[in-house]
Amino acid sequence: MKKFFLGLAITAGTLSFAQEKAASSASPVRFGIKAGLNVSSINDNDSKAKPGFYGGLFANIPVASDFSVQPELLYNGMGAKDRTYSSVRLNLDYISVPVMVQYNVLPALYVEAGPQFSFAVSQKVKGDGGSADVNEAFKNFDLGLGLGAGYYFEQRFGITARYVAGLTDIVENNPSDAVRNSVFQIGVAYKF
Repeated sequence: MKKFFLGLAITAGTLSFAQEKAASSASPVRFGIKAGLNVSSINDNDSKAKPGFYGGLFANIPVASDFSVQPELLYNGMGAKDRTYSSVRLNLDYISVPVMVQYNVLPALYVEAGPQFSFAVSQKVKGDGGSADVNEAFKNFDLGLGLGAGYYFEQRFGITARYVAGLTDIVENNPSDAVRNSVFQIGVAYKF
């Protein structure tokens, strides 16, 4: 019985030493900020793409030498323009939480994919005659799937691009085809 406990203690000590060694050789968690341009639309025949803004914070958490997980907290200005009356805009503002899994193809170049959870902050239709809240017509939650890439010119500063396809219907009590968000993002990122 003493040999069993001695073997268990040696194994536990070896494993904890190996974990400490792996953790010290891996890159540390890096925090950062990002911002850029959204070009968003909805899959409705009467609408076309609308420019917007996104920006927020992220944490890049290495999980292996070439893989990391990057949760983000972003303000996301999305929506669409009316195809016939371009002065009429649907503004859908969200707080989005993407959780991207990133793979480093090269040390400075990565590709990414993951879900994006978005929570509505403001839902308005704006036009020449003013604006009106449309909170009753749209759901407060949107789920999307993001695919993207990024390149860091140096360890701190980089450019990013991502496409997020909406997976859920954003219209409340919609009896017809599902209406989904889609957004293309391009921007810059800075790691502290």
